[in-house]
Amino acid sequence: MSLLTSLLSEKKNRLCSIFFSAGFPEVNDTIKIIQELDAHGVDFIEVGLPYSDPMADGKTIQYSSAVALKNGVNLNIIFDQLKEVKGTIKTPLVLMGYLNQVLRYGEEKFCQLCQECSIETVILPDLPMIEYENHYKALFAKYGISNVFLITPQTSDERIRKIDEISDTFIYVVASSSITGAKGEISQSQIEYFNRIKAMGLKSTLIVGFGISSKSTFDTACEYMNGAIIGSAFVNFLKDKGINKIDQFVKGIIG
Repeated sequence: MSLLTSLLSEKKNRLCSIFFSAGFPEVNDTIKIIQELDAHGVDFIEVGLPYSDPMADGKTIQYSSAVALKNGVNLNIIFDQLKEVKGTIKTPLVLMGYLNQVLRYGEEKFCQLCQECSIETVILPDLPMIEYENHYKALFAKYGISNVFLITPQTSDERIRKIDEISDTFIYVVASSSITGAKGEISQSQIEYFNRIKAMGLKSTLIVGFGISSKSTFDTACEYMNGAIIGSAFVNFLKDKGINKIDQFVKGIIG
């Protein structure tokens, strides 16, 4: 059982994950940010792999990716950073990137280095389900890696149930049919969407992302789902406050 799977089996509500782009604000900040989030009660950490064409990301995360790439970050540097932090933290790490990054880097090499860094979960929003079933499922299993699928308000019940069937960590519940970014309070239509998913009685843990940006939106999301991921708001915090006051951000979300 992976560290994340073990966590999800023990904690069923108010799961808090924080996303940031590796190599932002500075190329060597990755380790410090992970250590600070680990020390202040985050349940799992989503490490973004900066990419030049991040189709699911809004302007804030696009900005952090662009800065990180300008800083010179790449997958080799990120994996070296993750190796350095391995064994020093108790919080599960999840990698979020894009399929083209994996293909360009080399599928086998990518998976080998994930294993060496104790990365057991990845999110690849553009990985087609059929490609996952026909190829990546076996490859990931070889290296002890779980894949997380995303669903949106437009995802059919049939597809959601299929995703639930093949998932063994969590389902990423995209809060709205848009790119990432803070969007104010959760709307009634989003609550109706959450209720629809909740009523399906899925076996998987349900984690909300996209637009969760404050204690208020985190608390509301957790009324319907098992937890939430905060990304753009944290990236903006790093941009404005730097990496030395991360405890303030986390306390502002989970108390």
